[in-house]
Amino acid sequence: MSIPSEVSEHSTPEARIYDFVGIGVGPFNLGLAALSEPVADLDGVFLERRESFDWHPGMMLEPAHLQVPFMADLVTLADPTSPYSFLNFLKQTGRLYRFYIRENFYPLRAEYNQYCQWVAGQLESVRFGMDVREVSYDDGVYWLSVQGPDGPEVLQARRLVLGTGTTPYVPDACAGIVASAATDGGGLVLHNAEYLSRKSELQKQRSITIVGSGQSAAEIYYELLQEIDVQGYQLNWVTRSGRFFPLEYTKLTLEMTSPEYVDYFHGLPAEQRDHLISSQKNLYKGINSELIDAIYDLLYTKSLSGMVDTRLFTHSSLTGAQWAPAAGLHTLQLRHEEQGRDYSLESEAVVLATGYSYREPGFLAGIQDRIARDVRGRFDVGRNYGTGVEPGEIFVQNAELHTHGFVTPDLGMAAYRNSCILREMTGREVYPVERSIAFQQFGAPLTTFPSASATRQLVN
Repeated sequence: MSIPSEVSEHSTPEARIYDFVGIGVGPFNLGLAALSEPVADLDGVFLERRESFDWHPGMMLEPAHLQVPFMADLVTLADPTSPYSFLNFLKQTGRLYRFYIRENFYPLRAEYNQYCQWVAGQLESVRFGMDVREVSYDDGVYWLSVQGPDGPEVLQARRLVLGTGTTPYVPDACAGIVASAATDGGGLVLHNAEYLSRKSELQKQRSITIVGSGQSAAEIYYELLQEIDVQGYQLNWVTRSGRFFPLEYTKLTLEMTSPEYVDYFHGLPAEQRDHLISSQKNLYKGINSELIDAIYDLLYTKSLSGMVDTRLFTHSSLTGAQWAPAAGLHTLQLRHEEQGRDYSLESEAVVLATGYSYREPGFLAGIQDRIARDVRGRFDVGRNYGTGVEPGEIFVQNAELHTHGFVTPDLGMAAYRNSCILREMTGREVYPVERSIAFQQFGAPLTTFPSASATRQLVN
């Protein structure tokens, strides 16, 4: 493959060739940066186009916390002795005893963001303001054309780790009103990724409708519900789910976030994996049960002064949406899936708490022949997180939901995945990689187990 002129123009024969380049710096690639930092024989760099680390700033609600314990930080589950642990962050910032007295294993979301910023600020391998424009491949080396703070640069590496993350998902039914709001001065429509920056704007509307079924939708509904009587708006919550599902968090269910379950899931046929993903959303997209209870208690408290101007709709799929400028209203077309009935709902403002989806970055266009794909054109990600046509060349972070299952976006499995990636890149276990942690067995046994009575007879 020829090297693009933009790359050749800014390159030199003596250019440093990195062992790997991580593209995108969210929690997953930041964890890899922290874990790879002490590995002397591994030379890597991480590029992020944003000017600094900032994790979901639109959802930094004050009481919001992670749905995983503090041990699911960037490094601890791979290396409990790492100086980049969450506990060391608390110690170095003078908050360890306060966290101890709090007696809550779940860090606040804003606190986790501060922790990640603290780690990023210590790692020389992490470079911000670096926008990867183009990637090509020639003779065992990937060439990256990058726009940096000081102008264009060219970097070379033998491997890539794609950590560009997911982007806000907008349902097709809302594409029209979103485009209108953005370009034609239409009504107020926003994804929850923008919530905090536009909260005051939202609360000036006479009616607000939240669309979504997960934690983000619940957090926004709860926060807006607290001020519903003060601000005087009508508040609606629409979900296509049959009910407001709690996140399933029993211990035997948590065992599914394990190497064994990833082995099991990855070994299933693609059609079976796709079916499982669609049926397992309450395992990773449900609502914290304490928050569900808090919402009910708040509704009950506010109802003491009369009926609360709020409505909650379940079983309701969004089929269409229009904006009427004269009336200043959005009309949402909904279908009650259980009854098979269509109805509509009017609202001045719409908040889409509809989650995130993976979108391939445009810079991959130049290396399509280096990427392995399945029959549906998706990354064909191997068990050890590689998706290159040659093993150990291209790895992905949080782009393997269809091959590795619902644990893909789980912060608690990130250190495990990074340990696997480091093992693939170095040829050794830099950090011990767990293989068996679950009490249960997810697949059918390969052998027949004798009964207890038969075992006793053999012993006798």
